[in-house]
Amino acid sequence: MYSINHQSYPYQNTRNAVYAKNGMVSTSQPLASQAGLAILKKGGNAIDAAIATAACLTVVEPTSNGIGGDAFALVWTKGELHGLNGSGRSPKSITIDAVKDTGYDDIPKYGWTPVTVPGTPGAWAELSEKFGKLPFREVLEPAITYASDGFPVSPTLSKYWKNAYNVFKEELTDDVFLNWFDTFTPKGRAPETGEIWSSLDHAETLRSIAETNAESFYRGELAEKISNFSSENGGYLSAEDLAEHRSEWVKPINVNYRGYDVWEIPPNGQGIIALQALNILKGFDFPEKESADTYHKQIESIKLAFADGQKHVTEESHMELTTEEMLSDEYGELRRKLIDENAHIPKAGEPSLSGTVYLATADDEGNMVSFIQSNYMGFGSGLVVPGTGIALQNRGHNFSMDPNHVNALKGGKKTYHTIIPGFLTKNNQAVGPFGVMGGFMQPQGHVQVIMNTIDFHLNPQAALDAPRWQWIKEKTVEVEHRFPHHLAAALADKDHDVRIALQPNSFGRGQIIWRDPDTGVLIGGTESRTDGTVAAW
Repeated sequence: MYSINHQSYPYQNTRNAVYAKNGMVSTSQPLASQAGLAILKKGGNAIDAAIATAACLTVVEPTSNGIGGDAFALVWTKGELHGLNGSGRSPKSITIDAVKDTGYDDIPKYGWTPVTVPGTPGAWAELSEKFGKLPFREVLEPAITYASDGFPVSPTLSKYWKNAYNVFKEELTDDVFLNWFDTFTPKGRAPETGEIWSSLDHAETLRSIAETNAESFYRGELAEKISNFSSENGGYLSAEDLAEHRSEWVKPINVNYRGYDVWEIPPNGQGIIALQALNILKGFDFPEKESADTYHKQIESIKLAFADGQKHVTEESHMELTTEEMLSDEYGELRRKLIDENAHIPKAGEPSLSGTVYLATADDEGNMVSFIQSNYMGFGSGLVVPGTGIALQNRGHNFSMDPNHVNALKGGKKTYHTIIPGFLTKNNQAVGPFGVMGGFMQPQGHVQVIMNTIDFHLNPQAALDAPRWQWIKEKTVEVEHRFPHHLAAALADKDHDVRIALQPNSFGRGQIIWRDPDTGVLIGGTESRTDGTVAAW
């Protein structure tokens, strides 16, 4: 058996962990958490609650995710962990040469070129069909209500909305982007904190998805609207691309870290980077958390893992190395030997910001869900399908234009994906779901909250509240302003280029739910860097 340590830590602005017996939903948005809790109270299970919460988040946090994005899930039910890859493929017709013929040497952030098939609606429907208790339509009803009746915009949401608007009004000047402005800035500006925002188009789209189990999105009226919008504006996405989409059940991957099994979705996701870093770190001893040596080894390990991830990770069938090879103890030992007392420059790409939502749910039957969905880079491609409220993702931006790269752009292929749900078990029993959203911060956040939990015995809220660091590129590391300054100076002495970030935006937003194995009590934490809430009963 294992035990959950309830230790707190004296960080500024820390909150108490939440304890409950019957059910729990942890998200970055209070209204979404309450929607998931309402589904639990109606007799739904943790899977129903996760779907309801995820659908609500497309409405109440559109700056980070949407119906036109991708999703992944780890589901614990009846003593077994299941993985769902709900990411979509690139359009069949797209090629590197075709993109270059339009004048691009790199895949742009906005417009039709980076748009891939949205996988989120299909993931909801698949989860509901396989594990849900309540009718799919009933589970989506809270989201439909918020979209049609409106909701008051929360403070953090308003800030990100304004940031997106300020960027988009400068960069999205073509008429193809007008639908985004009509949908998300109908008053010619981003909504203020407390202002009511609604989208009847979004509500009707959710209703269509609910009534058809997402069939309309891939092989019906919504698919027709999406493909027509694409063909009318020179896009690559076709009705055939949508019709062929299917969510994929996959076998989760893991490493054992100090007696606990840490689980991730296999590639094309970057969860393998978190596992690689932990596989390196498990060979070290960490007697104290607040030590320059601890932070140095964490940073160097994540750099080595990213070097491998950026070189080798794409859709698994296109990878030259297997996940088993990358996560083997022998390879972990080889990488560990590269870490000495000074910072080094790895061969890796440059991490960037993203837009993602993560949620965790649990019920009194033992079911637990780790779920994540995203449009990427906030609102995604800047494209909204007319009459639907569907903001399309720009996930294809992660493809490489180098034809010799493992993640090279190719038609009908899944790209290297940043969004990753995590799950923790011990002795084949569920400890619970965890996640930290935020682009390439995500595996770094996973490593930090797992070590905070296992090595330093922090409860879920304290594990999330602890000051974070983020490797940016080469020897550059950003730390939060609450990060101990004497340790930042000590890292600089080890040749790290340490920069103190004044804003918390880039350090991810996480959620955790652990279950005590003896009592069944749920222990939840939510992100203090946003409007997060743990709803429980």
